[in-house]
Amino acid sequence: MTIDGISTIGLIGAGHIGSQVARAAIASGYDVVLSNSRGPETLVDLVAELGPRARAATAQQAAEAGDLVVVTIPLTAIDQVPVEPLVGKIVIDTNNYYPQRDGQIAALDEERTTTAELLQDHLPQSRVVKGFNHIYSAQITTDGTPAGTPGRRALVIAGDDPAAKATVTELLDGFGFDTVDAGPLAEGWRIQRDTPGYGPQLDAGQLTEALAQAKRYRDM
Repeated sequence: MTIDGISTIGLIGAGHIGSQVARAAIASGYDVVLSNSRGPETLVDLVAELGPRARAATAQQAAEAGDLVVVTIPLTAIDQVPVEPLVGKIVIDTNNYYPQRDGQIAALDEERTTTAELLQDHLPQSRVVKGFNHIYSAQITTDGTPAGTPGRRALVIAGDDPAAKATVTELLDGFGFDTVDAGPLAEGWRIQRDTPGYGPQLDAGQLTEALAQAKRYRDM
């Protein structure tokens, strides 16, 4: 079942997470528009696998087409995310900071900001919500269960816009997951790599406890 007002999900990035979110979205009845840094022609096989609800495009076109857009690209490339077509839209940020991949980013090393806040700074008129960053990509399409299932897996969100978080919560429920709200984007560090909630399959109560136990890198 789809969310009112959202029929198409745009994906900026079509790697491990992006392709799995696309699969989950199609299974829930959405159309998807996929993009990557290498061009639509490199997504022919994936689109063929996904079927008629999927099409490949440029990042600009995916941003324009999506009623909701998922940004799932290396952190170093977020300054290439189109800004204007995402004004007013909900944007899900899936990123994690890996210095060996992304290079050293002083503001993150010094814990003055978070990855999702960096994206929000780049997209000042979009409504950024952190999501999908602490689940192994393959599990996005295997771990979902109906609402009310005992031990149902939960995923964390964080964001500064309550309405945007409510929409993402509804999206995740449709994908088969409960949601734990970590609070504003600034609290997204509680589910970054090396924290207790990063990776394990936890229900809402367990994940809430894992967030409470999280420590800043400087305190580890």
